[in-house]
Amino acid sequence: MFKKSNVILSKRANIIFNIRRFFFKRNILEVETPILTQHTVTDCHLMPLPVLCNMNYTNHNNITRWLITSPEYHMKRLLSRDIGPIYQICHVFRDDESGALHNIEFSILEWYQPFYNMFDMMEQIEVLLKSIFQFPACDRVSYQDIFIQRLSINPFDVDIQKLYNILNKINHQHLIQKKNTIIDLLNLIFLIVIQPNLGLQHPIFIYHYPASQAMLARINKIDCNVSDRFELFFKGIELGNGFCELIDSREQKKRFDLDNNYRVKLKIPKIAIDMRFINALNNKYMPYCSGVALGIDRIIMLICHINKIQEVLTFSVSDC
Repeated sequence: MFKKSNVILSKRANIIFNIRRFFFKRNILEVETPILTQHTVTDCHLMPLPVLCNMNYTNHNNITRWLITSPEYHMKRLLSRDIGPIYQICHVFRDDESGALHNIEFSILEWYQPFYNMFDMMEQIEVLLKSIFQFPACDRVSYQDIFIQRLSINPFDVDIQKLYNILNKINHQHLIQKKNTIIDLLNLIFLIVIQPNLGLQHPIFIYHYPASQAMLARINKIDCNVSDRFELFFKGIELGNGFCELIDSREQKKRFDLDNNYRVKLKIPKIAIDMRFINALNNKYMPYCSGVALGIDRIIMLICHINKIQEVLTFSVSDC
């Protein structure tokens, strides 16, 4: 086991070296942003880790800071300074996630390209996947079409009873609750029925997710029901999440407020909104751009033919 771990760690180091070389050759700047921050995400589905800090050593005042779930907020603040294309390889933290594909602390590659639309970004990700990881060419299917192909339903024109019937048919009726909305059930069905069979031969981009699933993405200009957001899957595993970035500060503030209203309904604390991030999204400063976050650990799992994320980490959360 120890010898095998050494081989994996060597492969990991080589992969990360090659990622950096890929960006260096393209004059894409590597940046570092804070891991410990004043603000965190309002998203009810992400569980950030708080850290109690003694910021004043004389008065012993304890202040809560947060370990990042993503470097996104700070990287977009850099983009608003006309820094150009940037990337970062860093550790992020998400609590209440467990299983073969999850570790509380994990590594991501976050990458932003000014003046790229969603399809430009997918094309460049494919170049990265083929040149660094030797993955095969990627397929592309819209969110709507994947539901039509796999389940013969249009997710943008479906009644809730049809979704109940699907969950009943696959013996997951126990997941049905009175509070479920159509979007809740679509998420469940995508996760249980569709995702495990995505990209079994080739990586696949699923794009144009519903507008309701696009907290930080812009809404499509032609069809307001969809967002310019995509996800990348290979062998049934989600590897990345990306989108054409929202650069409307008012709209972003409105979405964060809606998040906090939902938190109140769930009887969980509101999260203070990061106004420095909101102010950076003014389109006078922030360029039209697209970005992506790729899970490095999961990619290494696929390359090494390993089924558990813990086996490609130097130390998993249980070993720390």
